[in-house]
Amino acid sequence: MADNVPTARLAGALRIKPGSKVRLRDFDAGQTHGHDKAGAKATETAQEERLTSIQERLWAESKHPVLIVLQGIDAAGKDGTIRKVMDAFNPQGCTVTGFKVPTPLELSHDYLWRAHPHLPEKGTIAIFNRSYYEDVLVVRVHGFAPEPVWRKRYDQINDWERMLTEEGTTIIKFFLCIDRDEQKARLEARRDDPTKNWKFSAGDLAERALWDQYEAAFDDCLERTSTEAAPWYLIPANKKWFRDLAVSRIVAETLEELDPHYPPLEPGSQQLVVE
Repeated sequence: MADNVPTARLAGALRIKPGSKVRLRDFDAGQTHGHDKAGAKATETAQEERLTSIQERLWAESKHPVLIVLQGIDAAGKDGTIRKVMDAFNPQGCTVTGFKVPTPLELSHDYLWRAHPHLPEKGTIAIFNRSYYEDVLVVRVHGFAPEPVWRKRYDQINDWERMLTEEGTTIIKFFLCIDRDEQKARLEARRDDPTKNWKFSAGDLAERALWDQYEAAFDDCLERTSTEAAPWYLIPANKKWFRDLAVSRIVAETLEELDPHYPPLEPGSQQLVVE
């Protein structure tokens, strides 16, 4: 991916083309594609208003369901992205679901079962903080299922997402990529800052020790499940301001392509008198 990418082509530059190879080890998580922090900050308010306007029309029209998937290694910025970018949305038309350790009830069903109840209704946006992709990531890295089981899930997920899109759901998937040094700095900040202590645990360090295994799992996942129906966007996320700019632009452009409109008055309503 080259630098100095104009805004109009940013989504294309960050999109993982179906069938392409992914090697996160060689990916520059600090690149900004020619954008700078000052410029991003200068347009932040206008971008938020843009997202608010589009989402309001989407919700009013009640025609298109939209699913936003956020994945990334620990401390990649999933919570921050939701807080900074999705804050533009009216919460009445937007839901956020975090996928943590499966409950006993969820484990008693197939692995996609727990995601289905949280899918968006028409006119709404559903945001998944982690997702059903954990079943080809954490499950693989920790050996919770044998390879023949998790490996066939790539095709199962592709089929499921294709079904959702054929039924009208728009799926936008973001992989937030940070490098190892940036994760170290963020984990240390969680440990040292009293306002962030609640986000830190010894388990974070155990997961960090598995960096190489996660990187291999991410590579395969992104390669195998970036499809025409539901492509992945690989977001350089070392710099939070660029992460937010990229995600917000891609979401806005995708929603604008749906061309939502406010519905007209019901026939005869113009003649009604409000007493």
